[in-house]
Amino acid sequence: MPSSDKKKLFLLDAMALIYRAHFAFSKNPRINSKGLNTGIMLGFTNTLLEVIEKQAPSHVAVAFDTAAPTFRHEQFEAYKANRQEQPEDITVGIPWVKQIVDGFNIPILELDGYEADDIIGTIAKKAEYKDFEVYMMTPDKDYGQLVEEHIFLYKPAFMGNAVDVMGPKEVCAKWEIEDPDQVRDILGLMGDAVDNIPGIPGIGEKTAKKLLKAYGTIEGLLEHVDDLKGKQKENVENFGQQGLLSKELATIKQDVPIEFNPKDLEYDGPDEEKLKALFAEMEFRTLTQRVFGEKMKKPAVKVNEQLGLFTGPEDQAEEEEEIEEINPMPTPEQTNSVASMVHSYHKVEGLEAIKELVDYLEIQDELCFDTETTDLDPNKAELVGLSFAYLAGEAFYIPVPADQEETKKLLEPLRGVFENEAITKIGQNLKYDALVLKNYGIGLKGKLYDTMLAHYLIEPEGKHNMDWLAEHYLNYRPVSIETLIGKKGKSQGNMRDADVDKVVEYASEDADITLQLAQKLNPDLKERGLEKLFYEVETPLIPVLTAMEYEGVKIDKDSLAELSTALEKDIIQIEARVYELAGVKFNLASPKQLGEVLFVKMELDPKAKKTKTGQFATGEEVLSKLAPKHEIAQAILDYRELVKLKNTYVDTLPTLINPKTNRIHTTYNQVVAATGRLSSINPNLQNIPIRTERGREIRKAFVPRDEDHVILAADYSQIELRIMAAFSQDESMIEAFKEGRDIHSTTAAKIFQVPLDEVTSDMRRKAKTANFGIIYGISAFGLSQRLNIPRGEAKEIIDAYFKEFPAVSQYMNDCIEKARKNEYVETILGRRRYLRDINSRNATMRGYSERNAINAPIQGSAADMIKVAMIHVHKWMQEKQLKSKMILQVHDELVFDAHKDEVDLLKKEIPKLMTKALEIEVPMQVEVGVGKDWLEAH
Repeated sequence: MPSSDKKKLFLLDAMALIYRAHFAFSKNPRINSKGLNTGIMLGFTNTLLEVIEKQAPSHVAVAFDTAAPTFRHEQFEAYKANRQEQPEDITVGIPWVKQIVDGFNIPILELDGYEADDIIGTIAKKAEYKDFEVYMMTPDKDYGQLVEEHIFLYKPAFMGNAVDVMGPKEVCAKWEIEDPDQVRDILGLMGDAVDNIPGIPGIGEKTAKKLLKAYGTIEGLLEHVDDLKGKQKENVENFGQQGLLSKELATIKQDVPIEFNPKDLEYDGPDEEKLKALFAEMEFRTLTQRVFGEKMKKPAVKVNEQLGLFTGPEDQAEEEEEIEEINPMPTPEQTNSVASMVHSYHKVEGLEAIKELVDYLEIQDELCFDTETTDLDPNKAELVGLSFAYLAGEAFYIPVPADQEETKKLLEPLRGVFENEAITKIGQNLKYDALVLKNYGIGLKGKLYDTMLAHYLIEPEGKHNMDWLAEHYLNYRPVSIETLIGKKGKSQGNMRDADVDKVVEYASEDADITLQLAQKLNPDLKERGLEKLFYEVETPLIPVLTAMEYEGVKIDKDSLAELSTALEKDIIQIEARVYELAGVKFNLASPKQLGEVLFVKMELDPKAKKTKTGQFATGEEVLSKLAPKHEIAQAILDYRELVKLKNTYVDTLPTLINPKTNRIHTTYNQVVAATGRLSSINPNLQNIPIRTERGREIRKAFVPRDEDHVILAADYSQIELRIMAAFSQDESMIEAFKEGRDIHSTTAAKIFQVPLDEVTSDMRRKAKTANFGIIYGISAFGLSQRLNIPRGEAKEIIDAYFKEFPAVSQYMNDCIEKARKNEYVETILGRRRYLRDINSRNATMRGYSERNAINAPIQGSAADMIKVAMIHVHKWMQEKQLKSKMILQVHDELVFDAHKDEVDLLKKEIPKLMTKALEIEVPMQVEVGVGKDWLEAH
């Protein structure tokens, strides 16, 4: 084990740690106000600080690779040849990381011709001889070969895993070897896909361990090759020298021509001026506080700025005087929390105390509230309590009993507050709270401000939960709900079981912090021109979705049961046909067995691709390519589709029926799709299949609430194509839509150069695919795949398309150029989609952003249009006090429980409201259908 009386040297493998930071932040990039992705710099700095603060090394150095080829490339030309192009953020981040290391006054070690691990290996061995404890900081397993009595592998904490310090004992236990040096033999036998070290075919980690137990080294194995049998013997005989080469490639050098001068590596603190300037450039506010220990100029949670309900003037003055002492900067291990901040949270019990609170709430221009409940599903949730805040640092919590009638009596004095049009209500995910209140007979009226929605507009692809927002904007870590009700799982309780006094802190904090977040997010909304979209579309949509979720939709269980039985029969028949074609029975649900049947037994594709795990790929793309040539591939696709229909929808929908209402209440998400589209869960209505007959039959189970109602569906016709025509100002397209001509036939006549009345169904099919494909930036290869035609023919169709519709081509080019300049695109209403990889040197990432630059304004504008339509339709139906209800929104379609007496009125007015939601040059068209179920209405 490490010795405490030795000098402690930490050697950091920069590239390994940089890649680790890249993966940690790849799905949630940290972008500063200048558009710089600082995730790598932040991740690396945090890792470095972990060492400095917790390990207090006497000496530190950071080793980097250089761009020059190494001796390994000379030994084996294919070394690391299969590595993908270095991600753009890493290329940008490396110079910044080097500046950070320099700012900490830590030496950088690098040498052309050698990798960082060779430099670290050499320095580690030299330092051990000079009485150092050496820690090689890296997640790279190869370093295990260097471990000795005073040299340790230090794997930093990552993704929930703790720091792992490995000496000889731990390395040998991990690899089941007797000497750490045998790590080289393990790697030589099994190879390393990351570095393209080949190893010996057929030998994985398990076999390598077994062989080394028997023979010690690769050399020992080669001396006893006659002991082996079968394919293994053949592979070792044929590839033994390759195994030795692989061992050599995996060997970390210990004789790099680099000096070890302990004095140069002593750590005595950062260059304050240099590091502060760097942190300021990257906007690392919390890290600046953490490294330099400066007090905050403004606390995250401010003391009351005006007289609070339970705070007198004298108390407030005392708190303001004490703030500097009791509210210091957070320690390196934590941000601010309720325990470290000045706050005044109060429990409000009983009808009289609630009425007293109401007197203060009613005179506010705005207030924040939050509900505490027993369930995440608002239609099942029982109210446990409510919290209110209107001053930062102060909040009030009202606990309520389990008896709903008693709770309603306590809530009655609050009705005037919630339904007061003059008071702005602030919250996080207000739709949930609105639904809970609606179930207790209380409406939510007036202007709404949802912090979750505000941040969604500001950063559509980021996280929007309150905990993340609090840490990001307020440097504040809220109380975890798990401290009250336990960790997730079967044993987790609910808020009703929690200690009331603890709930007071938790719930009050929610309202308090959400109030402050609203104040923080306001400037961003204004600066980005998003206020109109926020106040006129997203927040007015909250009561619309609340009403739809509350109403729900009736499901015909008998219809689904019949469909389930029919599907079961079809599945059995297709399964039997697959076995007949294959000539063998096997587990159709096993990709491994399926791959062996298709590509080993049946030999359907001699060039069949394999996955990283070594088994044949049998995904939808693979089978779709085989389907035109082999009946079994199409049969397997049909089998999978029916199994998915049955398991995901037909058998699952009845389980989602709410026992209280006997209806399904889907939950709509406003903050999931970056395009602005609504999504839904439980069930996911957007994914109900409609392309196949069996898939469409699922809609048959969505029925009206009673005999006095029918289902009415209103669907935008070709909304995205119409928006593209308006955006591109293509005269031919605009003319076709204005004259009511079929756009796909019109397009076919153009690109195939035939009169409109001579367009065949095949021509129209190809034109339709091209029309919709163009919106998504489809390539010739993509079009050829969709239409099952040669790539050359697909290219001719695309070329003809752009020749006949030059304005569309120009629009696409303009979108990309504008996106390159701004790094975002916008919809008609100013909804932004950020495209930070639009100028990337990585062709794949750049291409993805270019396609989004074309599509996002179109798809986002379609999303804006249907949202505005929903708001207008809902308002009109309320004003007319109709018995009919809007119950579903799916893609470009609105579905209604239409009272039979109101059908004619709805058929007349709803299309008007939908077509006029957003005025554009191209006329919108809405198709309306009525039926005894959704399928018939659609």
